[in-house]
Amino acid sequence: MATVRDGQGPEGAATVVVRGESGGTAEQPILTSGSTLAILRLTGGQLLLYSVLLVLLIVTFIPIVYLVALSLKDNGQIYGRFWSMPDPYRWENFALGSLAIWRAVLNSILTSGSSTAATVVLASLSGYVFARHRFPGKELIYTGILALLMIPPILTLIPAYVLILNMGLENTYWALILPWTSGGQVFALLLCRSFFATLPEEFFDAARIDGASELQSFAQIAVPLSAPILVTVAVVRLVTTYNQFMWPLVVISSPKKQVVAVALTQFTSEIGVTDLGPQMAGYILASIPLIVLFSFGMRHYVRGLTAGGLKA
Repeated sequence: MATVRDGQGPEGAATVVVRGESGGTAEQPILTSGSTLAILRLTGGQLLLYSVLLVLLIVTFIPIVYLVALSLKDNGQIYGRFWSMPDPYRWENFALGSLAIWRAVLNSILTSGSSTAATVVLASLSGYVFARHRFPGKELIYTGILALLMIPPILTLIPAYVLILNMGLENTYWALILPWTSGGQVFALLLCRSFFATLPEEFFDAARIDGASELQSFAQIAVPLSAPILVTVAVVRLVTTYNQFMWPLVVISSPKKQVVAVALTQFTSEIGVTDLGPQMAGYILASIPLIVLFSFGMRHYVRGLTAGGLKA
């Protein structure tokens, strides 16, 4: 049995009273023309949003699709039929591309991984000190370190090169690892210090009562709780150093020690012609380490960005 009542539901909507077999009653709203239009408007807004997102997604993927298409062509197909699909498909371009960049990819992984690990360790230690301890001149020192963010890296290119040259590190892996480690400290310190400052003080008080040292408190409390922000720092530094071009071009002269960003620009045949197909295939192969990195670290990366690590 059902009875209709006007103006009893939310926002004055009509409701229907439904009586169950046990004698109980319940009111359910009836969709009127006004509420139906509201739902249609909401659906229309969502449809517009999804349409815009779809267009942006297509625009984003168009260069990637053509990168794959170009990687399967030879120079004749690229210059003669740029917008057409490959015919025939040159799968051997990937073999040629891998032979040209495999050593450079390993060099990039070695140098970027080493500098990133050093950056995370040093920045987490210094961030813990600035966040959990008080000492004279603390804020002044921290402000001075943050002021380094205002200096464009290109201004330090020549002084850094002269320093590396005087230290005898030119054309070595250390010429990449040491500057990348020091260059990533400021931003990493900002993230780590801001995140460590949000950790509850009660955890560290309990550790001190139990007799834990400062290093134990850092390693067993601060680091596990700060895994998201540490992963965020690691991902940002890995991507930044892996894509570095100018500095390796300046300090590394040996092709056997060169990194992938520079090696990708050196696809030249014996007669001086750039093989665009293998070069495009090399770009795809060189992106695989970053794709793997984001596949395993994206969840922690997003958590680090949304957990207050960017609050200055």
